Amino acid sequence: MDFDFDRIIDRTGTGSVKKDAMGAFFGRSDLLPMWVADMDFRVPECVIEAIRKRADHGIFGYPVVTAGFYDAIVTWMKKRHGWEVSPDWILFTPGIVPALTMSVMVYTEPGDRVLLQSPVYPPFFSSIKDNKRELVNNTLIEKEGRYVIDFDRLDTLLKSGVKMMFFCNPHNPAGRVWTKEEVLKVVELCRNHDVVLISDEIHSDLIFREHRHIPAPLAGAGHDNMVVCMAPSKTFNLAGMASAFMIIPDTVLRNKMKGLLQNLHIHYGSIFGLTALQAAYEGGEGWLEALLIYLKKNLDTVEDFFGEKIPQIKPVIPEGTYLVWLDCRNMGMDDAALKEFFTGRARVAMNPGTAFGPGGEGFYRMNAGCPRSTLLEALDRIRDAWDTR
Repeated sequence: MDFDFDRIIDRTGTGSVKKDAMGAFFGRSDLLPMWVADMDFRVPECVIEAIRKRADHGIFGYPVVTAGFYDAIVTWMKKRHGWEVSPDWILFTPGIVPALTMSVMVYTEPGDRVLLQSPVYPPFFSSIKDNKRELVNNTLIEKEGRYVIDFDRLDTLLKSGVKMMFFCNPHNPAGRVWTKEEVLKVVELCRNHDVVLISDEIHSDLIFREHRHIPAPLAGAGHDNMVVCMAPSKTFNLAGMASAFMIIPDTVLRNKMKGLLQNLHIHYGSIFGLTALQAAYEGGEGWLEALLIYLKKNLDTVEDFFGEKIPQIKPVIPEGTYLVWLDCRNMGMDDAALKEFFTGRARVAMNPGTAFGPGGEGFYRMNAGCPRSTLLEALDRIRDAWDTR
């Protein structure tokens, strides 16, 4: 089946953060949106058809999470990641960020120390700080355009009273798909120091080249004391469906989370979110395989463009995700000047690296999950701004 990822679809007026909220975030709305991490592609037809069929029924009463929801996840995990998941381990959540925040609420107490590794997805910070926990940061080390974990420092920090660790795999924004050895080391350190590991694996289906995603429980050190957060939202462009899940093999942790979900009355899901998730996992694999080929070409385009046209910008090409971490430190601009360059002169909306915490200074994050013509327009705008600076 052919999939048209080159099709331009105007998202203006659809309530899209990426398009309709640019004015609020950037102070102007005439930018090319290359920021928020959703894609500009139509979802798989199987998802549209399933939603249409459900809508045609015409009654939208209280939903229940059906066996089909769990079966679709179990089958997907086995097929794509080689992970035998029990349906009992799966808990519905309306999103990954709610899952992160609820994990902080249920597994730690105010004042407890929670560790992350920046530069990293901004809600990691707010989930910790907004709930009055102490943020501990093990900043990633950048070596020749590739990020690695400082395991010696991680060990020291984890044994300093840290109660929980947020782990991003694949990593946003650095694009690392952590190796089995790296994941195992993280799991072992958390186990040795009795630290609850919360593994955000939302980008786990978007893996390139020779890399392979390793779910934290498959690293080889058991699956106790950890929570895996996943969703079809990045994979199939379903973020607006607010349908995600946590996989919690640890009975004690699972029961605690189940209790909070029930207390908050958010464990039922939404009719269309549940429908979309099941349809995507059951019928969207062909679409995903075609998408990965297209995205890989987009990433190659970004790498070649900057290498040839603006070598002062060095893209950190991701091993996973469609997000490109642009190293702008050789452009001779501070962060304020970079903002004026990209937003004011190039008229391209991208996420500033400073939003991702320490280690993000001098970087910008570009979203390459778009038709190639859109990507090329963004690159041309940046080149024109650079040539006329």
